[in-house]
Amino acid sequence: MTVIDIDKLADSIAKGRTLAAIDLGTKTIGIAVSDIGLTLANPRPMIVRRKFTIDADALCAVLDRENAAALVIGLPVNMDGSEGPRAQATRAFARNFASRRSIPQVFWDERLSTVAAERALIDVDVSRKKRAQRIDSAAAAFILQGVLDRLRARN
Repeated sequence: MTVIDIDKLADSIAKGRTLAAIDLGTKTIGIAVSDIGLTLANPRPMIVRRKFTIDADALCAVLDRENAAALVIGLPVNMDGSEGPRAQATRAFARNFASRRSIPQVFWDERLSTVAAERALIDVDVSRKKRAQRIDSAAAAFILQGVLDRLRARN
């Protein structure tokens, strides 16, 4: 399936299904999954990136295990709203992933999500070493929570 607009996302999620989000880094893929009530984002263990086929298979396994109906992809736009090389790489990953798995995809502006996730981990006194292991999944949870809040406000 192709990329859909955020306003059409709610119609793509059947009852009893979850919503997943990823924060695509150069070394890891952070993952978060909602509850079936679509109210709370929960971080999941990140995927260490190797090559696309391995990464895509690992992501498909998570989507299957979590019964995800759609995938939110954090889009790393610049602070001025323009898209640079990282955003282009993210869009390329989404295109390639769509050829392997037919699931609705939504892009979500992820500006400052990693900063917010790091602050939240610091606030709960997570050590620097453990923050490095959890930051991408925490950022994915931050991204997903933004989408869930938008869906709830829309209803």
